[in-house]
Amino acid sequence: MAIERLGQGPLDYAVCTYGASRLRCRGPRRHLDGGDYVAVLGGIETFGRFIEQPYPDLLEGALGMKCVNLGVPHTGLDAWLADETFLDICAGARVTVIAVPGAHMLRNRFYTLHTRRNDRVVRQTEFLERVYPDLDLSQNFFVRHLLADLAAKSERRFALIRTELQSLWVSRMNQLCARIGGDVVLVWLGERSPDAGGNLPDDGDPPLVSREMLRALRGRIKATIEVIDASDTREAALEAKVFAPHEAEAAQRVPGPLAHVRVAESLARVLRSQLDLKGPAGPRLQRRSA
Repeated sequence: MAIERLGQGPLDYAVCTYGASRLRCRGPRRHLDGGDYVAVLGGIETFGRFIEQPYPDLLEGALGMKCVNLGVPHTGLDAWLADETFLDICAGARVTVIAVPGAHMLRNRFYTLHTRRNDRVVRQTEFLERVYPDLDLSQNFFVRHLLADLAAKSERRFALIRTELQSLWVSRMNQLCARIGGDVVLVWLGERSPDAGGNLPDDGDPPLVSREMLRALRGRIKATIEVIDASDTREAALEAKVFAPHEAEAAQRVPGPLAHVRVAESLARVLRSQLDLKGPAGPRLQRRSA
């Protein structure tokens, strides 16, 4: 087990790894013998950066069942599909919860990404250079910055990239669910509804994902819960988060404690039925941080 601090902030996330995986999750590390647990797969929103109690922890208290936080910042579908340990943990769970990932962090004909940090551009392909011969992309090291520049230069040409990314997203989400093999519940946690936007990289999280794409997912999706986390002011975006002064800008961009409570409450209602839990519900979740 590897444990470390994430940055120099006031929260110790007890970062840990499982088995042979090199993906680092929020701890503490859980023992998975017996298979009586819920696996929660996601990115930074599931990890709960700047949050004392992310929604997997709150959900565990509400269900009275172990919930394994497999949230890893800066990861998406490609990192999850390449990680046999994560896939095995999800396959062994009674239910897997997946926070809907963006469609931007996928390898494709236009660019390749870091295998674990799916937000990092490793290489831009010759195909992309042919589509955008009039744009210097040499300094675009992060995928969202790259896509924003491409869309700003030409929405018509960007539509080619968006179409490919959205098609790949549906294919790889279906592949992930098939590999997991059990029931899946999706969490939409973003700044917008899946019915609004999704055509441009700056439309809001999760980037480039739409209602139509969610409907194209097959088989094992048993439910989808939706929580919109849109703060009107900087003060509201930072409320009840725990961060050092130099982390304020990053803290603005992640869901806050109230959003985590709402996700946990919605998941608890769905999963108690899904798991056929007959006992009393866990303690009522606190909607205000202490």
